[in-house]
Amino acid sequence: MTALRRLEYVFLAGLLTFSLVRSEASVYVSHVGCPGISVASLQRSIAFYTGVLDFKVDGIENSSTIARLEAGMPATTRANTAHLVLGDECLDLSEYTSPRGRAYPRDSRGNDRWFQHIAIVVSNMDQAFSRVRNAGVRSVSNEPQTLPAWNKDAGGIQAFYFRDPDGHYLELIHFPPGKGQAKWQRRSGKLFLGIDHTAIVVSHIRRSIAFYCGQLHFNVTGRSDNYGPEQEHLSGVPHAHVLIASLRVDSGMGIELLDYLTPASGRSIPADSRPDDIASWQTPLELASASSSLEEGDVHWVKFPAGHAAWIKDPDGHVLELVKQ
Repeated sequence: MTALRRLEYVFLAGLLTFSLVRSEASVYVSHVGCPGISVASLQRSIAFYTGVLDFKVDGIENSSTIARLEAGMPATTRANTAHLVLGDECLDLSEYTSPRGRAYPRDSRGNDRWFQHIAIVVSNMDQAFSRVRNAGVRSVSNEPQTLPAWNKDAGGIQAFYFRDPDGHYLELIHFPPGKGQAKWQRRSGKLFLGIDHTAIVVSHIRRSIAFYCGQLHFNVTGRSDNYGPEQEHLSGVPHAHVLIASLRVDSGMGIELLDYLTPASGRSIPADSRPDDIASWQTPLELASASSSLEEGDVHWVKFPAGHAAWIKDPDGHVLELVKQ
């Protein structure tokens, strides 16, 4: 058995363990909310997401008050946020007008750990691909990829990676019958259906599973070991071999963990990363009503009219916004 195959065996065994037995949780997440990204121009991003991907604007607000409370942001922070919806899911776009963060790194690769994307479900991959190609998007995949049949959990799924005007990675994904959530198989007459999950690159998948399942009470709902030409062409990363774990709670989109066994050259999230940096993402996690040790004092909670919020980081530095009523 090769070293990679041994890793794969440990990975699959670990997933089965975490799906059945979880350590004592610190907080109980009940819903994954709208991921938030920083953009350089709110109007440009709104035009792209609504004009190309059929998102709808559900409101634009001055979000300076909340932005000033985020970690690392000065009291003079000014920001505006657009709330976009697609199907049952949503995405928040924030333009920080003061200060302005760093642009998305031009040399970013799919295995860098600041990688995060949303997977936009489509009813017809050919038509969706034609739409984004005609819009002149920056492609990551050379064309839509159909994952091979030997890959039990992912076989037959079609996917395509590309980037928005600021450089954020996005995915189009199409589920064949029998794959994905049942709602993605319903006929709606729409091309872009909603967001299945947000994916993040992690450095140690078992450590990340322990954090999300043990500390936040997610469940492992799927796993995959992806390699070969389809994965390389999809991610734009030569020799890509990725362990994947799909996590979910009661409602909302899933969180997908991507651990690149090869190449193992992915770079860490910069220690001085701030919410106004264009590469930054935030994922809101709504908590169940049950109290816990973390709720009692392990993080700093900020009170708003609608409830409380706190910002924490996962083991690789991905920002999570905890929200409780």
